[in-house]
Amino acid sequence: MEVRTLCDIPRQLLSEYRSSRQLLYKDEGVWRAIPTQDLCERIRHLALGLKRLGVAPGDRVALLSENRPEWTATDYAILSAGAATVPIYPTLPADQVEFILANSEAVAVVVSSRDQLAKIQQIRGRLGALRTVVAFDPGAPLPENVIAWEDLAGLGREESAIDPEAYERSVAAVTLDDLASIIYTSGTTGVPKGVMLTHGNFLHNVKACCAAIPFVSSDLCLSFLPLSHIYERTVEYCYLYRGATIAYAESIEAVPQNLKEVRPTIACGVPRLFEKMHRRILDTGAALGAPGRPIFFWALATARRHAHLTLTGKRPTALLRAGFRIADRLIYSRLRARLGGRLRFFISGGAPLSPEIAEFFHGLGILILQGYGLTETSPVIAVNRPESVCFESVGRPVEGVEVRIAEDGEILTRGPSVMKGYFRDEEATREALLEGWFRTGDVGRLDQHGCLVITDRKKEILKTSGGKMVAPQPIENLLKTDRFIGQAVLVGDRRHFIAALIVPNFDQVRSYAALKKITYADPGALLRHPRVRDLFERRIARVNERLARHEQIKRFVILERELTVEAGEVTPTLKYRRKAIEERYRPLIEEMYAESAPGQSPAAGAAAGG
Repeated sequence: MEVRTLCDIPRQLLSEYRSSRQLLYKDEGVWRAIPTQDLCERIRHLALGLKRLGVAPGDRVALLSENRPEWTATDYAILSAGAATVPIYPTLPADQVEFILANSEAVAVVVSSRDQLAKIQQIRGRLGALRTVVAFDPGAPLPENVIAWEDLAGLGREESAIDPEAYERSVAAVTLDDLASIIYTSGTTGVPKGVMLTHGNFLHNVKACCAAIPFVSSDLCLSFLPLSHIYERTVEYCYLYRGATIAYAESIEAVPQNLKEVRPTIACGVPRLFEKMHRRILDTGAALGAPGRPIFFWALATARRHAHLTLTGKRPTALLRAGFRIADRLIYSRLRARLGGRLRFFISGGAPLSPEIAEFFHGLGILILQGYGLTETSPVIAVNRPESVCFESVGRPVEGVEVRIAEDGEILTRGPSVMKGYFRDEEATREALLEGWFRTGDVGRLDQHGCLVITDRKKEILKTSGGKMVAPQPIENLLKTDRFIGQAVLVGDRRHFIAALIVPNFDQVRSYAALKKITYADPGALLRHPRVRDLFERRIARVNERLARHEQIKRFVILERELTVEAGEVTPTLKYRRKAIEERYRPLIEEMYAESAPGQSPAAGAAAGG
C-alpha cells in the first residue's frame, strides 16, 4: 500500500507484514511479544481516546517516557489523531520539563511512571494549556486529574464502537505538510529550541534511509537509545516501515545481557557505546594470563592489519589470511557471540566515531555504519552503506538531500527532510536557513568519492592565540582509543597552547596500580601518584606524535569523576556541553595555563577533583 504519512506505517504493517512478534519487551524476566494486530488496535483506540478527550488536529501532546512499547503505540496514536508529538527526555528535571511543556503549549502529556508523574504534578499548576495527563503505570490509585493509559484506550474502544470509521477519517485527514513533532534541541550552546518537523520531513528521511540501508522484515532490532531523540525515533520508523521486529532493552545497563538474549540483527548506538565496548574487549585480553594474553592481542593486531588492507583495496598475504582464519575461530567468533552472534551491522550516530574504533570492530567482523545528521534534518543527511564503507567519512548524502560546503567550511544542506523551522522563533529560523539551505554549524568537506567528512563543530573549533585552528573532536576521539582514558575534553581557545581535561578509565588505572604495587589511601591519591601521572604523560605523548605541532597537548589535568548528564556536562546523547564543562573546571584550567613555562615536558599534568 502507499504510505502517505507516518500514520500509514501501522496500516502497512497490517496489510503487508503481519507478525506474531512485532514488538518485544521483557517482563518479570521473560521476553514477551506484541503481535502486529494488537499493536495497531491499540494505536487506533488511543488515537480515538485522545480525540474523545478534546485533542484536536494541530495540538501538541508531550510524551515523557523511557523506551518501551507504549512509547511507540502512543506516538503513532498522537500522529493519527492529527496532533504533534513533543518527546521529552525522562532524565530531565521538572524545571526543564516545564520549559518544554510551556513553550510548546502542550494540551496533554503522557508519562510512564509515578516518578515522571510527580514531575508533572509539581509544575502542572503553572501550565495553563495543559488539560490532560495520562500515565502508563498507574500503580496506586491515580490522582483525580490523571487518567490511566488503559482507560484512555477504553475511551477509544467506546468511540470506535459508536463510529467504526472515525479512525480512518482521522488518519486520512493528515497530510504531509502537517506538523508531526516538535523536538527540543539538547541545548549544547544555549536555550533549547523547538524544531518543527512535518510528516513529509520524516517520511522523506525514512524512505531515503531505507533506500541506503537494507532493513528487512526478518530483522530483529534492539532499541536502547532514547526514543525522545530524533535518531532512534526515525530509525524505528524505518524498522516498522520495513516490517522489522523491535525489542526494547530493559535499560542501558542491561544492554550487554539483552544483546545475548535477543540476538539482534541490527542495533543503533553512539560512539560512547562503541568506545566502552572497545575498552571492555581490551580489558578482557589484559586480564588473561599466559599464554592467553599474548594470543589475544596477537589476534587483535591481526584483525587490524587484515581490516586495513582489505578496506584499502589491498590483498592480505597468504600468511595473514591464515592467521586471520585461526584468530577468527579462537577469538573473534567469541566476541561476536557476546553480541548475540547474528548482528548484521550496528549504526552509529549522534557524534563522530573514531576511525580507529570503526576499523577495530570491522577487523572482528562487526560492521558499524556511521551516519550524520541533525534534529533539524529529520535527521539523516549522509550515511555509510554496507557495500561501501569509509571509516574516515559519514558516507554519501542520502537520496534527495543536497550538501554543499560554504566558503568558511560550514556544511550546508537542503532537501525535503529539512525542518519547517523553530517553533515560534522566526529570528532563529532566519539565522538557520540561508536561501533554503540549512546551516548545520558543522565544518567538513566532500571527498573525491562524494562522501562527507566531518571536521568539527564550527562553534567548537579552537583558535590559539597564535592564530592556529584546532578541531578538538578528532583529537579527543584519538585520546579515547587509549585504554587508560575514558573521556577527554580539549581546551585552548585564544590560549597559546592546547590543554586537556582527562577522565581516566578508573578500572584500568586501578589494575595498573595493582600490577605496579602502588599503594594509595583513596582514588584521588592514586591519580596524584607520580607513577600514575607519568603513565598519562607517556600515553598523551604517544598521541602527540600523531598530531601537528600546534595541535599537541602541552598540559593536562586528570579529573576524579566522569562527566555526566546529571551534572549538566554532557547532553542526553552524550555530546559535551563545552561551556558548562569549562565553567565548572575553570580554576583547574586557569591553573594549567598559569603554571605553564618554557621547556616543560610536552604533556605535563596533575590530578584534580571534580
